[in-house]
Amino acid sequence: MNDIKLTEIKAIAANKRWDDFFSVENAGKAREFHEGIPEYEKTPLACLSDLADYLGVKGLYVKDESYRFGLNAFKGLGGSYAVSKHIAGLLGKDEISFEEIISPEVKETIKDLTFVTATDGNHGRGVAWTANKLGVKSVVYMPKGSALERHENIRALGADASITEYNYDDTVRIAQKQAEENGWVFIQDTAWEEYEEIPANIMLGYTTLALEAFEELGDVRPTHVFLQAGVGAMSGAMTGIITSYYGDDSPVITIVEPDRADCIYKTAEAADGKLHIVEGDLDTMMAGLACGEPCTIGWDLIGAHADFVMSVPEAVAARGMRILGNPMGSDTRVISGESGAVTTGIVYDLMTDETLTEFKNKIGLDENSVILLVSTEGDTDKENYRHIVWDGANSAKR
Repeated sequence: MNDIKLTEIKAIAANKRWDDFFSVENAGKAREFHEGIPEYEKTPLACLSDLADYLGVKGLYVKDESYRFGLNAFKGLGGSYAVSKHIAGLLGKDEISFEEIISPEVKETIKDLTFVTATDGNHGRGVAWTANKLGVKSVVYMPKGSALERHENIRALGADASITEYNYDDTVRIAQKQAEENGWVFIQDTAWEEYEEIPANIMLGYTTLALEAFEELGDVRPTHVFLQAGVGAMSGAMTGIITSYYGDDSPVITIVEPDRADCIYKTAEAADGKLHIVEGDLDTMMAGLACGEPCTIGWDLIGAHADFVMSVPEAVAARGMRILGNPMGSDTRVISGESGAVTTGIVYDLMTDETLTEFKNKIGLDENSVILLVSTEGDTDKENYRHIVWDGANSAKR
């Protein structure tokens, strides 16, 4: 498959600030906050032993985030924790529990807040869900081409949600401008030099799923982790906590992006100390990964600690969706959306396609490999999920 690309990351110097921030101790604080939310439950880790046998690897595990908070995606972890940290700061505290936030005294203090964000769907739904639970307002901007189902899911949570005529990165700028002009709180899951505190807390919120996965794995240590990337916030956070948790015994980490929005790949390939941007429509069905500008914090962690980046076409994600939705033998079925399934698709391709043998060998995949993946979303666009899984399509339904 000549349209699949791989580049090795030429490690940049570790940023001690972010290495220290994404520690097991700090991740534990985020998880403690999440555990106080009534809807909190540990999401399942599917052990796909029959698929592992078929592919010729020792183990294959998929963390299924479609069960998170009833939101069908992991993003509520980040938005909820960042909002809690912002409110804690308003009250002169470092941390605050969910129980405290919903107390009458605090709700009176925060009742005039409005949280605003840009999203392809899942992050905005998480922010809207959090605002709804706290009784405050939320405004959500979505890029052109966003699925109407995702838009309606956000509106159903009480948010003022609208779809713009711009791509994701330009929609982020719209949300930021509206926050500045209206005195709203900008809760965005990407970062740049002047905007890091809130994105860092969003990313720290994501580490709850990592701590759960490590516990669920028990004595099983993954040798390889594949992480999908949009701006690189989730993959950067996961890279940071994996490095902190496993230390010198960390697994090989490979980042996977759609070839139509592969800003992390281009940044790693250039290896010139600069962030590289993908412009234009970013027209990939992997909506959660359709981002053209890398998150500075995410790249700091990926560039220092991850090993490889892959740029892949739409068909890889489509194949991953079908594989997870139609399990082998007694394997657990995982309903995974376009952005959630791309890592499963690329693992399958690496282990079955002889034209990718060189890539497989570089990454070090063999019969002793234990692979950890994260299905970051379920069927958040049900029409397109059926179009791909039922109809055998390799691209979004237009």
